[in-house]
Amino acid sequence: MRIRYAEEAGALVKKALVYTKGEHGINAGDVDPEAALITGRLKAAGHDAYVVGGAVRDLLLGKKPKDFDIATDASPGKIKKVFRNARIIGHRFRLVHVYFGPRIFEVSTFRSLKDGPTSNTFGTIEEDVLRRDFTLNALFYDPQEEVVVDYIDGMRDIRKKRIRPIIPLQHIFTDDPVRMIRAVKYAASTGFRIPFSLGRKIRAQAGLLAGISPSRLTEEIFKIIRSSCPAKIASALDSYGLYQYLQPEAVRLFRAQGGFRERYMRTLASLSSPGFKDAPGAVLSSLVRDYVEDCVEWDSDFPSDTLIERFKDAFAKARHFVLPMNPPRVELFNAMRLIFADHGLTVTKFRLGDRRHQFRRALDGGADGERGAPDGKPPAPQKPQAAAASRPASGGAEGAAAAKKRKRRSGASRSGAGRRQPPAPAAG
Repeated sequence: MRIRYAEEAGALVKKALVYTKGEHGINAGDVDPEAALITGRLKAAGHDAYVVGGAVRDLLLGKKPKDFDIATDASPGKIKKVFRNARIIGHRFRLVHVYFGPRIFEVSTFRSLKDGPTSNTFGTIEEDVLRRDFTLNALFYDPQEEVVVDYIDGMRDIRKKRIRPIIPLQHIFTDDPVRMIRAVKYAASTGFRIPFSLGRKIRAQAGLLAGISPSRLTEEIFKIIRSSCPAKIASALDSYGLYQYLQPEAVRLFRAQGGFRERYMRTLASLSSPGFKDAPGAVLSSLVRDYVEDCVEWDSDFPSDTLIERFKDAFAKARHFVLPMNPPRVELFNAMRLIFADHGLTVTKFRLGDRRHQFRRALDGGADGERGAPDGKPPAPQKPQAAAASRPASGGAEGAAAAKKRKRRSGASRSGAGRRQPPAPAAG
């Protein structure tokens, strides 16, 4: 093991421990070759560059990471000069995405602590490491030299299997409440323990998650259900009082219905089983399956004229059930379609004019008049006069503008009557 020093006030000060290949045990074959290419090219251009975060943690635990993030001392502009296949993203927090076909690698510049823990000022590696959440995510790996650089005793915490925060406890969750979810998720997925003081702070500040945007919570939910142990993570989050902010309706049913929690967790666990088939909507269906199967009357007959109404009702209930998550309609539709198919009921897209296709259009925001008549027949086309009469009256400037626009369209459709005529030639 080597020690990295820096000069401060004329004296050498110990800054980091450097673990060599024989000491950290990372298998170089598990490192993504394109991630190594990125760090190598940045270093060749005169910059420092490392693989960072969860990828290093997983490599140290003998896992093959799915994503590789890179940190460097190069500014976003300099990174882009090195890679033609790159794009700078963000306004306040600028990052660089480097593209290799469909794959994207995120490259960030070291951040400073000059303006606080949420500063966007570029800084040094020593400052950058202190902005990260937990020590197991704050290690730097150099694929070229095959060394791990450790500024905060993260290797010791990994070997002791504990989750230790870097940011002081009084600030870590007020700065970003989502860190509570991540702490519990890391503990559940690695088998590490959460120290008593950290666990107590999580339980005390769980309510901070109520102020997090649905988009961020949705991102965390999908990370959980696509992980290697979704049921274990969800159960741990529930034990700390956090899951109620991710899936409040599910947690309410955990308390209200005996056996629902067990069924729900069993369905989540099936996502990580070897036989799971990741068809469109299959992952999302795991969240809603038990609830939908409880709220639909599967034992009764499903006449063709009521199938879509049942599906429509179940779709609306499922959409409410997954709040605050707001998945794309097509994904929730596919999830519901899979559940109905498991009960021998087929609901799919149909050609225009079919009543069930009209229902599909209604799900996407179509008007009630597009859903078909109660007897299952498509509505008869209206004459232009009748259609105009059926339009709701609009007042004010908006109504006048709409009427003017309709008048222009109707005038343009007439053959010559509403057109502007060219001026007559002058008399000779």
